[in-house]
Amino acid sequence: MTEVRVTVDGVNYADDVEPRMLLAQYLRETLGKTGTLIGCDTSNCGACTVHLNGQSVKSCSVLAVQADGSEVTTIEGLARDGNLHPVQEAFRECHGLQCGYCTPGMIMAAVDLLGDNPDPSEDEVREGIEGNLCRCTGYQNIVRAVQSAAQTMKPGAAQPAGQSAAPVAGGN
Repeated sequence: MTEVRVTVDGVNYADDVEPRMLLAQYLRETLGKTGTLIGCDTSNCGACTVHLNGQSVKSCSVLAVQADGSEVTTIEGLARDGNLHPVQEAFRECHGLQCGYCTPGMIMAAVDLLGDNPDPSEDEVREGIEGNLCRCTGYQNIVRAVQSAAQTMKPGAAQPAGQSAAPVAGGN
């Protein structure tokens, strides 16, 4: 066993883990962060996408011990004070999901994209989420949701009641 110290969604954890345990397994099985889904276990689908030190990673391709000393944000960590993150809200409003299995990873990739590019074109959104697969939607409503969130997150944009522009990953 190896000790891992990691901050997940703003909470510090220290746990003994098997050196071969994947970050996705650690988040789900040890911490109960079941919003991080495992779709393929081969880093192809992106359902397990989380932010590791502000950057999107597929948590099925990262060992938990590699995250030692790091900050991890999961889909559960995006909502603040009971309010959905603007990207989460945009996916809901724009019907950017059907079965919902890809949605957590897709949202995490979109938040990272918007941190790097706060006003992406349709092609830039498609490129930014290309590592995340959706078998149901054809991507159009996902792209629409990401662009809608980008508009909502602009400084000075009107926010839904109880929300303020949310911080994004990647952008400094």
